[in-house]
Amino acid sequence: MLNRECQPSYTVLNEDDRRQRQEEVITRISTVLSIPRVSASILLRHYNWDVSKVYDAWFADEERVRKATGLLENSVVPNQNMKELNCGICFEAYPRDRMYAAACGHHFCSACWTGYVSTAINDGPGCLMLRCPDPSCGAAVGQDLINLLVSEEDKQKYSRYILRSYVEDNKKTKWCPAPGCDFAVDFVAGSSSFDVSCNCSFSFCWNCTEEAHRPVDCVTVAKWILKNCAEFKSMNWISANSKPCPKCKRPIEKNRGCMHITCTPPCKFEFCWLCLGAWSDHGKRTCNRYETAKQEGWRREMAKNSLERYTHYYERWATNQSSRLKAVADLQQMQYVHIEKLSDKQCRPETQLKFITEAWLQIIECRRVLKWTYAYGYYLPENEHAKRQFFEYLQGEAESGLERLHQCAEKELQTYLNAEGPSEGFNDFKLKLAGLTSVTRNYFENLVRALETGLSDVDSQGGCSKTTSSMNLGRGN
Repeated sequence: MLNRECQPSYTVLNEDDRRQRQEEVITRISTVLSIPRVSASILLRHYNWDVSKVYDAWFADEERVRKATGLLENSVVPNQNMKELNCGICFEAYPRDRMYAAACGHHFCSACWTGYVSTAINDGPGCLMLRCPDPSCGAAVGQDLINLLVSEEDKQKYSRYILRSYVEDNKKTKWCPAPGCDFAVDFVAGSSSFDVSCNCSFSFCWNCTEEAHRPVDCVTVAKWILKNCAEFKSMNWISANSKPCPKCKRPIEKNRGCMHITCTPPCKFEFCWLCLGAWSDHGKRTCNRYETAKQEGWRREMAKNSLERYTHYYERWATNQSSRLKAVADLQQMQYVHIEKLSDKQCRPETQLKFITEAWLQIIECRRVLKWTYAYGYYLPENEHAKRQFFEYLQGEAESGLERLHQCAEKELQTYLNAEGPSEGFNDFKLKLAGLTSVTRNYFENLVRALETGLSDVDSQGGCSKTTSSMNLGRGN
């Protein structure tokens, strides 16, 4: 995992945590302002569960706050000598024990109240701001009265609305956007990073709620996602799931995470999935740099180059995403199946095999970062040649390091998983994988730092030192 100089301050909340925090803040307001808990709950919902805003408004002008929220200071009590009261909705007379009213004293029969409240509850969370049925009255209808009138099902529904309100109306809290996740995140404003890791294992940006995209900012992410949607809709363009072998032309489907592909026998040609170049050349060069095609026929070539340029970056963005998802699945398989199997075969306790899990976690994080660097590269101005050259160099070095790590974890490990017993070379494999994990982490920490500072290492004359950068990348912090 990539280190962060300042860890973000956030708390992941399950349902019990949210309920406890909600009860605590209601109790605090009720105690400090000397008002019933039902009234404290109404106040907090009105001010989006912001305790400071409640205090500021209440002590500045209590009367104004009461009027805005429908909290009457004194309840209106009808004449105790009256045995019957008229319902203000159906206009029928009922015994006092079948009539109900909010603090305003406007009485309605239980049947009319039940219909009014139940309809509001079934209409949605707007029922949390329910007021007296009398058109001229703005008195709030609290949960205590509602619980006397409605069915158990409606009571539970109303309680769920209140609990959800603590998240959905609270500016400091948001739901985790992962499908089916019921966790919420309480975030402290002013933190240096918006990256959040939910307990469901999904990482997202608290600011825009898209998946975590450090080191790319939210504006770039929004533009990139919109660009992808536009390309799909206007040209019905999708990234291919298979590619022809550069040598024998047979179609090949990618089913592993790393980019090193070997064609099936008898061809056995080894090539890079991204650029289709011979894999043997990748020790001398990287394929992350986009090279603009020569322009012939200005308008036609401009359109072609624009699409080719987008395709270049999108394919690498999407491929790294699919490789990341494959790595997540491989990690789960490793944790729940292979680690125990490897422990038995190599006669080592599972505690000594943590370096494998750490390597896969590093691969997953680096695939995420690398994916978003291609969105960054797409929007990096082409006229800033020095910055682009420096960016592509850093990106290429990091990508090469990641490929070495991913290939070692994915392919070389299979030798020891398939072994019949303890292997002599396992210690060397352990040192190699742990070393690649550390080096790759350093590559990506420096890449992230460079992008977050706007590639400030490029000097004002438009130059940068690759030698210095390479030393920094290898050394890390």
